[in-house]
Amino acid sequence: MTSHMKFPSPYELKAPKGAEGWEELYPYYLLFNDKIRAKEEGKFWFCDSQHWPSPFKPFDTITVEFAVKCLGQYNTRHYLIPPANGVDYRIHNGYCYMSPLAVAPENIAARVPQFMDRAGHYFQNWGPLLDNWMKKVRANIADMEAIHFETLPEVVPVEWVKEGLGLDNTYFMMESYDRAIQLLYKTWQYHFEFLNLGYAAYLDFFGFLKEQFPTIPDQAIAKMVQGVEVDLFRPDDELKKLSKLAVKLGVADALKTGSADEALARVATVAGGKEWLDAWKAAQDPWFNFTSGNGFYSTDKYWIEHLDIPLGYIRDYIGKLEKGETIDRPTEKIAAERDRITAEYAELLSDELRPVFEGKLGLARAVFPYVENHNFYIEHWSMSVFWRKMRELSAILHAQGFFENADDMFFLNRQEVRDALFDYGNAWAVGGEPIGPVYWPEVIAKRKAILASLATQPPQPALNNPPEVITEPFTIMLWGITSESIARWLDGGSDKSKLTGMAASPGIAEGRARVIRSADELDLIQEGEILVAPVTAPSWAPVFGKIRATVTDIGGMMSHAAIVCREYGLPAVTGTGNASSTIKNGQMLRVDGATGEVRIIG
Repeated sequence: MTSHMKFPSPYELKAPKGAEGWEELYPYYLLFNDKIRAKEEGKFWFCDSQHWPSPFKPFDTITVEFAVKCLGQYNTRHYLIPPANGVDYRIHNGYCYMSPLAVAPENIAARVPQFMDRAGHYFQNWGPLLDNWMKKVRANIADMEAIHFETLPEVVPVEWVKEGLGLDNTYFMMESYDRAIQLLYKTWQYHFEFLNLGYAAYLDFFGFLKEQFPTIPDQAIAKMVQGVEVDLFRPDDELKKLSKLAVKLGVADALKTGSADEALARVATVAGGKEWLDAWKAAQDPWFNFTSGNGFYSTDKYWIEHLDIPLGYIRDYIGKLEKGETIDRPTEKIAAERDRITAEYAELLSDELRPVFEGKLGLARAVFPYVENHNFYIEHWSMSVFWRKMRELSAILHAQGFFENADDMFFLNRQEVRDALFDYGNAWAVGGEPIGPVYWPEVIAKRKAILASLATQPPQPALNNPPEVITEPFTIMLWGITSESIARWLDGGSDKSKLTGMAASPGIAEGRARVIRSADELDLIQEGEILVAPVTAPSWAPVFGKIRATVTDIGGMMSHAAIVCREYGLPAVTGTGNASSTIKNGQMLRVDGATGEVRIIG
């Protein structure tokens, strides 16, 4: 790596015009602080546009704060993962930057016995502990569902007065808000209880194979754990089932017309319609608590609230079925490839090493499904309920004149929401007027303008001096950030017709590029195109039946995009750095998912 080349310092990187003063949108501890400039400039920061591809509204920072804090605690304080502590994170110009914290080499050995004891207990009792996790997460979702917000009444209910309750409605409103935030905090604590161990077991298996076979491709190792049935694919599988049922019952034509409401009303009037509608209803709980985003933003659209999204996918599938095409995932082919490659490498090992290989492989396969599964229960289902409850609260404050729009509450941070609630309750209690309606609209208008300006400029991929070599395994696995990818970002590539990234899912495909910046543009994708995006969400799987390959800016071998593409048998190149801003819509591409090369061929 050329040492003289570096990324800009956050202290020198100005805000886009019109976004000055953006710092006031975020808490002090998420900003680069002048008093510790030398220290902060001494660290390498990369932009996590994989999880947070657009600038944060003030309330939405709750997702990065809870997620990254909880990720860190499991590495650092629960399991003592020997080489890795947590990840430091800051917001700059509206985007999230991360800097992984390694354990000092001299402290690694002391952590090993504690890690073996704590993590070992999980690995040995994975099944029962995971069953327990599922119970906890479902109970947590039920607790969140039970929260309700209501407009304050004219008077405290007379029964409360006569039974001597001694409390008013604002008490319960404040309590419900605080409880919702705490339940979300619990959600993210649970999220990482198993996740880092899932990666750790895979990394252990990965490291073992690299030691035995230094030239083994990363992809070959990933293939040995693929072909797992996971709940993350269930929403898409449910849509496929419903599509087949529609064709079988003869209700396909009725489903094809007008809006979701119109189509469903029409189905109700035809023969077989009731049976199909019952199945449609049954699939929704819980599988339609699924977003086409990733759950991290208050603006994410969930299927359950936007039935036109799943219905659109069903219409696509019906079209394929009527042409006699198959819509199922190539699960048998993927499992056969997994078994073939596993046997091939097992055979090359000595008799002493083969049982070690079997043991590590067995563990990696046992824990791996969680790496995808948690995503449905946390990012999709839990977050779906949380955002729904927060919108309910926002609508109440909007009706009281606090904001111009029903969902403007998300332009306040979570502490300010508490203040606004107290303001509302306070005025109600004393019989006066709240101050919010004259205070917040102006503040929100200013913040909207700042956020609109921040969104005009794509984030810098990284900040400060890159390290000589990246060794932190999570950074490589999850984000696809390696010494090579950093060199490519800095250099910008001399050959403009060629991009390189991680060889994430094998196969070669040619087709026209379709550049997608957000989930809202998914319906633009045409049959046979190649999807190019900053990052894809696992929930984009229903469009994988249309496209020939996927190319992303960020993401490693274990990013959701890479895993989902492998399970769907689609070629993928991830972590190219800048494909979505280099490639233009309609350009002809050739994608080689085995070498990680993307060529613009016309």
